[in-house]
Amino acid sequence: MEENAISVSRIYRVESDSKLKAFIDLSLSGIVVKGFSVVNGSKGLFVNMPRQQGKDGKWYNTVYPATKELKQQLSDLVLEAYKAAE
Repeated sequence: MEENAISVSRIYRVESDSKLKAFIDLSLSGIVVKGFSVVNGSKGLFVNMPRQQGKDGKWYNTVYPATKELKQQLSDLVLEAYKAAE
């Protein structure tokens, strides 16, 4: 495996009429990051970073890509895997 390899380790499709379509786990250089989600929004499919609900009831991201390019790369990878699994 490459040192900086990023791959999809699991796809869990949500079978319902909600906007949430799937949860995705990614493997980043041997570390699994759980909780990416694919959502069908008003402008089409997009990827949410893993997040957790705070005591105030609001949701907060728990993973922050260091650059816009990395965020785009992660989003592209997740959406490609989601569409390939259809």
